[in-house]
Amino acid sequence: MTITQDHLIAELADLVGFHRDYMNSYGEQVFACSAAQKALLQAMGYDLTDSNSIKSHIQQLQQATWQNILPSTVIIGLEQAEPHIKVSLARSDHQTLLWQITTENNQQLKGSYTLRELDLVEQTTLTTTKQQKNVQHFAKYLLPLPKLEAGYHQLTLTYADKQQSCYLIYAPQTCYSTAQAAPYKMWGIAAQLYSLTSENNWGMGDFADLQQLVVNSAQQEVATIGLNPLHPLFQHNPAHRSPYSPTSRCFLNTLYINVEQIENFKTCIPAQAHYQSHNFQQRLALAKQTKHVDYCAVSALKFEIIELLYQDFIQNELASNSEQAQAFLDFKKSGGEGLAQLALFEALYEYFHQQNPQSYGWTTWPEAYQQADSVAVLTFAKNNQPRIDYFIYCQWIAAKQLLKAKQLANENNMPIGLYLDLAVGCDGAGVDVWSAPELYVKGASIGAPPDATNALGQNWGLTPMNPVALQEKGYQPLIKALRSNMQYAGALRIDHILGLMRQYWVAPDMDATQGVYISFPLTDILRIIALESHRNQCVVIGEDLGTMPDGFSELMAKAGLLSYKILFFERESDGNFKAPEHYTAQALNTVSTHDLPTLAGWWTGNDLAWRQKLNLYPNTQMAIADEQHRAKDRQLLIKALVEKQLLTPSEVLATQSAQLDRALSIAVQKFLALAPSHLQLIPLEDLLELVEQVNIPGTIDEHPNWLQKLPVKLEDLWQHQAVIEICKAMQQARPSREKQ
Repeated sequence: MTITQDHLIAELADLVGFHRDYMNSYGEQVFACSAAQKALLQAMGYDLTDSNSIKSHIQQLQQATWQNILPSTVIIGLEQAEPHIKVSLARSDHQTLLWQITTENNQQLKGSYTLRELDLVEQTTLTTTKQQKNVQHFAKYLLPLPKLEAGYHQLTLTYADKQQSCYLIYAPQTCYSTAQAAPYKMWGIAAQLYSLTSENNWGMGDFADLQQLVVNSAQQEVATIGLNPLHPLFQHNPAHRSPYSPTSRCFLNTLYINVEQIENFKTCIPAQAHYQSHNFQQRLALAKQTKHVDYCAVSALKFEIIELLYQDFIQNELASNSEQAQAFLDFKKSGGEGLAQLALFEALYEYFHQQNPQSYGWTTWPEAYQQADSVAVLTFAKNNQPRIDYFIYCQWIAAKQLLKAKQLANENNMPIGLYLDLAVGCDGAGVDVWSAPELYVKGASIGAPPDATNALGQNWGLTPMNPVALQEKGYQPLIKALRSNMQYAGALRIDHILGLMRQYWVAPDMDATQGVYISFPLTDILRIIALESHRNQCVVIGEDLGTMPDGFSELMAKAGLLSYKILFFERESDGNFKAPEHYTAQALNTVSTHDLPTLAGWWTGNDLAWRQKLNLYPNTQMAIADEQHRAKDRQLLIKALVEKQLLTPSEVLATQSAQLDRALSIAVQKFLALAPSHLQLIPLEDLLELVEQVNIPGTIDEHPNWLQKLPVKLEDLWQHQAVIEICKAMQQARPSREKQ
């Protein structure tokens, strides 16, 4: 490659939005890898074979804002007194610009302006052919727009012989707030839904367990229940268990269905015969007794029965067009193309997995089936509609059961109710990437640069969206993901919120140390989040851990998102734990997350032991240093608690034990409860004083990630002494509305 091409590729990378450098977690400047930039540009579809091709892409990007009358998407702030946008017009003899707005409710608004009525703000002359002979003059004007209600509209402009439309979105500046949910400081619990154990579940937590957890938690004055992502994974690959690597972010994991809650479970004779059989009961008992969740066993048990219930549903409900049948058909219709694509994908996945058990996802299918709109796929859909409907039926059952949990939260006066989690992206072998390849950068992966906890960086295996394609689609894929989750929730946590401003992309076949940052249209995205937040009356939390760029926290606060504050990380410059009064009010605070040690695990150094066991230390000196730092940190935590008079002298003596002391466990939660933060979350693992953390990033099978069951059954949870004492402390520290 010549020097000229290197410079051209760098220029193209700048225009696309790649960052030339970034500051790492050590405060060092890291320059982008040019080979990674080139590979990622090619993955985005840019032709880099010669200088002329690269120059053509550069010219196209540079001239796009002039040659297009409108951008693909325009977002107007509701607070704007006189809304207006910039439009670009090729200079001609025509002097009239026609505009038409089709509102979200299909109302038509029309009007026109002469160019003399518009403010001229910029003008330029462009050469628009390779021969540089076709010269055109362009001018940009300010076009006034009417004030509209918040929502998704369409704007069409006609000028001379050219007509262009764009998405026109009117959106508020700030999200629905916790103050609107409840005007007092609240607390809640966080649960990994699969980890719940109960008398009735089939080996993993399910939606019926969640319903019971809601009712019991409300009695303890809990305001919200935070959950791991409930997105669908792969129904025919239950061993794929990470909730942060879904096939789609818009539907539900059907493995959480409680089979016994399905309406015809007790009346379906074939299902009951199979359920009552000796073999089935043996397998069921084994699945319930395992130390860790056996996803494959649970999946086989559940879907064997659901298959029979679906056949019974066809014969007794659909055949008679009953009320239940109509509800199913309404769900199928309202799910639209997205639901149909998911079900079609699942049917194809099943079909090819039966032929080849090593076939996992569309990337392993025959080429004719790798495009969702191919003749082969359309023919399969036509010939397999009953099977496709089965997967829609599973989604319908899951949605009904999760909606019941939401309803119970409302009926029991939980101010927020369910708190769901939106993953940062989707698995590249899943339905979202398969059904919209033009939206994704195939072969690339979202990840994180090297830092103190991961010297090799991270590759999360999630295929990134192309930010330009996202804008061209009017942000509809993001809107759909937000809306799909918010319909069940009073709060939504957005994982890795920084990814909405910039994402760290790992190039195809390269390691995570050579990743490159690319910018995303954060300002627009925050407006859309705010709009969906108000429509669904849903509080939004941005998971903003790690090193944030200057100004990012202020942007989040201005948009009304809650920050995410972790006790372990909230320190002063001298290393002391930050006093609770210095915490941000517009925030959620908690001791830890699923990717970090529990309080008991941190106190005992269990996480450090795992690092040694997994050979994550480059040398023994670093391991020794970590242990020394942890010993110091334990004393700093005790110091912070004593300063707030949360530990007595005798309790301080007790904390010298290698095990987590109950008084310390309670004091830590009371410490966070003193903070002005609107919301405090206590993971069930900390409520039960468990040592093992949920997930160790960078591992798969080396640690029981996403597998651990709670050692206390749901029926006994509220009689557990630690739970009783911590809940009592929280009821006093953050009393509900009735006590204020």
